[in-house]
Amino acid sequence: MVRKPGVFVRPVTPEEGQKLARIAKTSKVSVRMRRAIVVMASAQRQPVPLIAKLMQVSEDYVREVIHAFNEKGFAALDPKWSGERPSKTDRGTRERIAQIARCCPQDLGCPFSTWSCRSFGKCCVPTVLLI
Repeated sequence: MVRKPGVFVRPVTPEEGQKLARIAKTSKVSVRMRRAIVVMASAQRQPVPLIAKLMQVSEDYVREVIHAFNEKGFAALDPKWSGERPSKTDRGTRERIAQIARCCPQDLGCPFSTWSCRSFGKCCVPTVLLI
């Protein structure tokens, strides 16, 4: 007995279909393009296993995209970038470093008149940071 596939996107309007086709053809973001193709295939009543095989992705990924599109619409096509890694220094430390960099090195007892990356490390700045 063959089981009928059960996961499909909601009915897509002709305007939404045109928008999906445009995204699938012209998007410069590969994730967005791939998700649009998955949604279009599902809207054409293609079963999840076939979409997964054609797109060379897992069936779970296809189901995830379909469910997300049903819940969020076109917002589900956008990638969820996690951003950059958390900063290793806290805000107070960054502000203190900026304050030191804006002042004259001679005010801190250093023998030069301007900061450079090399001079910043040679000076007594590490002890100043603790104050």
